[in-house]
Amino acid sequence: MGIRHQPLEKPPVLPVEPVRETRPDDLVSVRDLSPQQVKAVIDLAALIKLRSSAFRGALAGKQVVMFFEKPSLRTRITFQAGMASLGGDCFFMDQTAARINQRETLSDIAHNLERWVHGIVLRTFEHSTVEAIATHASIPVINALSDLEHPCQALADFFTLQEKFGNLSGLRLTYLGDGNNMAHSLLLTAASLGSCIRIATPKAYAPNPAIVDAARAIALETGASIQILTDPEEAVGGADAVYTDTWASMGQEHEAKERGKIFSSYQVNDELMSLAAPHAVFMHCLPAHRGEEVTDAVIDSSRSIVFDQAENRLHIQKAILLMLLGGGNGRMPARSAHA
Repeated sequence: MGIRHQPLEKPPVLPVEPVRETRPDDLVSVRDLSPQQVKAVIDLAALIKLRSSAFRGALAGKQVVMFFEKPSLRTRITFQAGMASLGGDCFFMDQTAARINQRETLSDIAHNLERWVHGIVLRTFEHSTVEAIATHASIPVINALSDLEHPCQALADFFTLQEKFGNLSGLRLTYLGDGNNMAHSLLLTAASLGSCIRIATPKAYAPNPAIVDAARAIALETGASIQILTDPEEAVGGADAVYTDTWASMGQEHEAKERGKIFSSYQVNDELMSLAAPHAVFMHCLPAHRGEEVTDAVIDSSRSIVFDQAENRLHIQKAILLMLLGGGNGRMPARSAHA
């Protein structure tokens, strides 16, 4: 398996056209995509990255609005740049000072937005906010991060791994740290792609059991392997990729000192990386707290692909926008002003 997943010397040959799948309604969770759709959106991202000029104007006349309750660098810029490069427009609503539903109900907000734009991108604290907007809106809703999942990042991560290794089936990814939104979306994406994923966390910080069960159900179909562990050394052994994230997510800053003590043995350093496969890469969704979950020596090394991940957010989100908005999805109500 390790030989099979040596990094590629040349990029894989891409299909002339991405696999065509029935378009999903939303991307609230990775679970909104079938395993075939997960593969299709990654293949489409690869095609967009290779032939970006062929997709200029693909979403001309389309508009999306972004509501962000949390600060953002990568997510905001990549969605705005991606929409612009596809010929569409993107409007930003800063909700960092107040939650989205402080002035109006989520239902009323959704019914207003569906009359004006073609899609909604949400970066929220509560996952239920994204779910509620998606329930009430007749236009596609994209989860740009919630406390439960970060699907756009996980899809970009596996796109990056496909670039590096080619075949994702059986690829061994280890995630260390908090069983958070990132761990959840990596679990579901790995399961959809038939990869082997090990999640290692302190016992009290394991991933949501319902997400683990959902990933294992998908794995029965795809042949993926899922392990939930507590020993970081056991988890890293022989891995093709080692992934970590901040130990205290946004909204948990008051727990940072306590978590720093609990998670100290999960720090990705040279000693821990030496247990992975010789060709293993290091991954992080950023922003990184250097000296905490990862050392400078690892994140700045030649094994680190963190900026490849960041770049690929642009391409995967363009693919998501095209999948959800391109060519009309039949969900825009007839009374809408949009054709």
